[in-house]
Amino acid sequence: MGTDTVQERAAGEAAGRQREQRGWYVYDWACSVYSTSVLTVFLGPYLTSVAKAAADADGFVHPLGIPLRAGSFFAYCVSASVVLSILVMPLAGAAADRSGRKKPLLALAAYLGAAATAGMFFLDGDRYLLGGLLLIVANASLAVSMVLYNSYLPQIAPPEERDAVSSRGWAFGYAAGALVLVANLVLYSGHDSFGLSESEAVRICLASAGVWWGAFTLVPLRRLRDRRTGPAPTGTAARGWRQLAATVRDMRRQPLTLAFLLAYLVYNDGIQTVISQASVYGSEELGLGQSTLIVAVLLVQLLAVAGALAMGRLARTYGAKRTILGSLVAWTVTLAAGYFLPAGAPAWFFVLAAGIGLVLGGSQALSRSLFSHLVPPGKEAEYFSAYEMSDRGMSWLGPLLFGVTYQLTGSYRDAIISLVAFFVLGFVLLARVPVRQAVRDAGNPVPARI
Repeated sequence: MGTDTVQERAAGEAAGRQREQRGWYVYDWACSVYSTSVLTVFLGPYLTSVAKAAADADGFVHPLGIPLRAGSFFAYCVSASVVLSILVMPLAGAAADRSGRKKPLLALAAYLGAAATAGMFFLDGDRYLLGGLLLIVANASLAVSMVLYNSYLPQIAPPEERDAVSSRGWAFGYAAGALVLVANLVLYSGHDSFGLSESEAVRICLASAGVWWGAFTLVPLRRLRDRRTGPAPTGTAARGWRQLAATVRDMRRQPLTLAFLLAYLVYNDGIQTVISQASVYGSEELGLGQSTLIVAVLLVQLLAVAGALAMGRLARTYGAKRTILGSLVAWTVTLAAGYFLPAGAPAWFFVLAAGIGLVLGGSQALSRSLFSHLVPPGKEAEYFSAYEMSDRGMSWLGPLLFGVTYQLTGSYRDAIISLVAFFVLGFVLLARVPVRQAVRDAGNPVPARI
């Protein structure tokens, strides 16, 4: 009878864990549409065109009196959103760990970002400053929400499940991005038949991503459970910065975890910059139309689903570290090839998109699951706030370098080739991290393959 009771309890815990995991996947389904439809496809070219409409005769806009090339405005806004993220993410992570109440903070960040995205419907004419503000708010909100979302992973999946669970989450996100991009393609390509101008079609696509984000966020908010890990916070802002300082001090006692974060900071900066700037490169440098860009990103989304799942299987055989290193080699080759793409040749752009898609989801999913093994128990949200600062929060150097290179040279080819350095250096830094020792030092069991 006692054995039956233990088995029933274990079965109940497994069923509850799977319910939470399924709810957790849906937040990737909800927010990834912003990353694909807004950040990767529509907003870069569209905001650039709005900025050019507001530019002076020399092609410069002047936000706050600062002369900027209109073609660099989008990249600079992405960098500014990252700076805001850096200020806010530690507060959210510390408050979540101290109170155990992640869901209210996740809801606040998600719905602020969704509202800012929906507000992009009003971005028309020469309102480039409005577009920049909404982009900064939406990007920062997404980053904060991902701190909280990622910090659930160690709580809803035991070590042996995390690679698979993390990969499924990414696959859900890319599947949602592909589905919505199909609808975007139909609306944009047939905007005349719907009685819409091209600008109106783009603004509807932008705003619909915010509606999607907000609607599907309801599912994880119902499924995920809060777990109190400490006393309820008082004076959250001050505690947040004190907690950040304590986290930094604590991470200094985990030098191998810090070494992984440094490697991830470098190569992920390149990944995030490719995601945000690829459509600008395609439209401005290669002269490709919006429909071509949508199809290319749709191809990325479809292959990213397969790539994330396939790389999850490779990690079970070869380990997450080796699989990530292989993906960085593929990133380097693919991006270097992008420099030589001929203008006005969609077929070669599709080949490049296929290469990106095959490694995009897996490299990010496995990085997240690998880091989850390096987090000391009970410090998930604060450590994942540092991770998210490396993921989205510290990914400002790439966009800044991209924007400055274009500002100085007027060539997007020069801007894109500069990003190769992030993948090469990231490979070298990651290869030097002894991950098994890092897992042991964090006080976690070492999986058979890592």
